[in-house]
Amino acid sequence: MAAIIKERRNASAEDSYTKQLLAEPIKPAKKVGEEGVEVALAAVAQDRAALISETADLLYHLLVLLESREVTLDEVREELERRMGEAEEKRRKAAPV
Repeated sequence: MAAIIKERRNASAEDSYTKQLLAEPIKPAKKVGEEGVEVALAAVAQDRAALISETADLLYHLLVLLESREVTLDEVREELERRMGEAEEKRRKAAPV
């Protein structure tokens, strides 16, 4: 999906919703906020179908936001791995010997 979004950067704004989002830097950020709220509401309502649908919307808009800021999924993955490494190190230090 991230690769498709990257390709759409070169599409016509008339033909691509993704291109429309990328054309206005603040738009993807607003959409992530809106979709995040909708995911939370679906979770609280315990509406499984809505949670799946809204999560798909959130992930799409998050990928568009990352593309708009030229942040790659690899960079995000590396940050997550760094955090997991720190958490593991803290766990080992706290474990009884």
